[in-house]
Amino acid sequence: MLDLQFIRDNADRVRSAMSHKGIGTGSMVDDLLQADETRRTLIAQTQETQTRSNTAAKAIGALMKEGRKEEAQRAIAESSKLKAELKVLEEAQREAQERVDRLLLDIPNVPHGSVPVGSSPADNEVAHEWGTHPTFSFVAKPHWDLLETHRMADFDRGSKVTGAGFPFYMGAGARLQRALINFFLDEAVAAGYLEIQPPLVVNEDSARGTGQLPDKEDLMYEAKRDGLFLIPTAEVPVTNLHRDEIFDASDLPRRYCGYTPCFRREAGSYGKDVRGLNRLHQFDKIELVHFVVPEDSYRALEELREHAESLLRKLELPYRRLLMCTADMGFTQAKKYDLEVWSAAQERWLEVSSISNFESFQARRMLIRYRPEGERKPKLVHTLNGSGLALPRIVAALLENHQQEDGTIALPAALQPYFGAKRID
Repeated sequence: MLDLQFIRDNADRVRSAMSHKGIGTGSMVDDLLQADETRRTLIAQTQETQTRSNTAAKAIGALMKEGRKEEAQRAIAESSKLKAELKVLEEAQREAQERVDRLLLDIPNVPHGSVPVGSSPADNEVAHEWGTHPTFSFVAKPHWDLLETHRMADFDRGSKVTGAGFPFYMGAGARLQRALINFFLDEAVAAGYLEIQPPLVVNEDSARGTGQLPDKEDLMYEAKRDGLFLIPTAEVPVTNLHRDEIFDASDLPRRYCGYTPCFRREAGSYGKDVRGLNRLHQFDKIELVHFVVPEDSYRALEELREHAESLLRKLELPYRRLLMCTADMGFTQAKKYDLEVWSAAQERWLEVSSISNFESFQARRMLIRYRPEGERKPKLVHTLNGSGLALPRIVAALLENHQQEDGTIALPAALQPYFGAKRID
């Protein structure tokens, strides 16, 4: 959520940001400013009426003490009238404040100055590319065929038990999932992250705090009876860990890693891009979350990005880094990178990590603050997160890029101790 004073002072910039992101319209800013003006007028009227009411109440006692009963009765009548007016004004002020709060939730974050302006994903910038695309002396198989050949996953039975997008991982497939999860967590802990295991469901306040509500409600599974949501990413519970808290400056930065399954409805997804592991409704991911002081947040973004990239290099997967343009960033981000790995059989790039700086946007919703040394007034922290990494497309790329002519799949050296073998036979 943006600061209301910032929107007042930079209305044109916010309108431009909304246009560049393709989210909402400039009229939403106008509606907010009008609602804010109404709210401030009501506050002034309420304060004035409260003052008059207090004055009238004090006069009643003095008049009664002086025996001026007729004037006292008029003062009592005036006081009653003012109290009734005050009640109406207070209710109007409360409703006006609620309207302002609702409208603020619909205004997206403003992109950082380094973010390229664009109108579609075609305008994302390829900032870096690493590795060589593998070539084969045989026809490379897509990962869904390799999963079937090695009996690593069962999509049909997953569909029977739950629905499309909920596969069973079997044998070497389950073993590979476990190996990757442990590898990613160990790498994060070695890099200084504190490992936590968060809840897999969250309440409405938590979903609102990180920006899933009211922007992405159609993408989440909801347990309506209990007012809970299955998490679409561990970002939601981990960032809400410190909701309504104030850090000492010496407590920052805080860096957490957490493994969870993630649940996404992926409404509207169809076609070849969802085949196999390309797009699932349930998948495993390690999430990395930072809480930092504002002056450190863009350095932290690059540290977070570098950690995620180091994992791809250790897995020997060719990848590229995209600097996302305004139209492909999303509601909450101020700046965002995507990491994509090369899929040798599908011959296309697959996203495996998004790395984002939200600045104070999420922290303002959650009231996550810190108290600078020597200062009494707390300030908002900056929050960042990134996937380190998401498993399904990593598995797809590992199988496709490292497949051998004899049908086996070689595993990168960094993963072999976790899997317990050099290859999948």
